[in-house]
Amino acid sequence: MNCPICGAATVAKFRPFCSGRCADVDLAKWLNGSYAVPSRAPEDVEAALDAVEAAQDDTQKPH
Repeated sequence: MNCPICGAATVAKFRPFCSGRCADVDLAKWLNGSYAVPSRAPEDVEAALDAVEAAQDDTQKPH
């Protein structure tokens, strides 16, 4: 089995990764939303659009 992050051979201690570093890289991808599963549900699309509009409004306001 190869590490899904770098392709190196896995180590039992960090399986399915080869090192703690690759495990941390994978965790960071989960935490920042890189592994998000897209949804086509209308409620999700509307919520995402509302979030984008709110973020744009926040960036236009002076601090």
